[in-house]
Amino acid sequence: MRLMTLPAFADNYIWCLVGDDGTAVVVDPGDAGPVLAAADDGLRPQAILLTHHHDDHIGGVAALQARFPDIRVIAPQESRIPLATERVADGEHVQAAGRMFHVVSVPGHTHSHVAFHTDEHLFSGDALFSLGCGRLFEGTPSQLLGSLSRLASLPSQLLLCCGHEYTVSNAVFARHVDPANVALRQRQEEALAMRRDDRPTLPVSLATEIQCNPFLRTHTAPVRAAVAAFLGREVNDDVDVMAGLRHWKDGFRA
Repeated sequence: MRLMTLPAFADNYIWCLVGDDGTAVVVDPGDAGPVLAAADDGLRPQAILLTHHHDDHIGGVAALQARFPDIRVIAPQESRIPLATERVADGEHVQAAGRMFHVVSVPGHTHSHVAFHTDEHLFSGDALFSLGCGRLFEGTPSQLLGSLSRLASLPSQLLLCCGHEYTVSNAVFARHVDPANVALRQRQEEALAMRRDDRPTLPVSLATEIQCNPFLRTHTAPVRAAVAAFLGREVNDDVDVMAGLRHWKDGFRA
């Protein structure tokens, strides 16, 4: 299956895994328009995967159900996603369009957020971005640390497919936190070049994120020292580092 990236809104991505016959699994269609346009060109959506309840990730579901009445809508246990036809939970797996998708619970951005991964791709929604992570709207720093640690423990060859094109802005903050990180500098330069050419900075390997993303590196000395300097005190543990890092990013202005 090939991966298709459909831009939506200002900076969202809708992801599609597409078979040779056009059958597709669609991830987080906040806007039905790009998917319907692709369908006019031969895309045959069979299933929708939803990572969390925010409207920019689920807003296109009703229109897609109207166009494709038999489409499966697979979502976490969340009452704020009313149009789901199937519910999944942590550790479960679901087969769609000939592919197996494994479910990982990743609370933090929202309480019920999940990620899906195959043997090749990781669809992280807003839990993990390239060089960043989602804001803590509903969860705790401890939950966020646990969720990101779970994602970082997945096979490093997985290609990260997240919900937004935030890489360039995230890189500016990441370089403030970890300025001596050579891999991070290279990733920033690569991302800038991609955006200058109007290309997505995604997908990116999980291995690259583990090298570069400060939110996956709370255990490292440079990140811990940077957060301690920002807080003006010693940090106690990785949860303390994560809390400080997220607070720093929330108020960061380049």
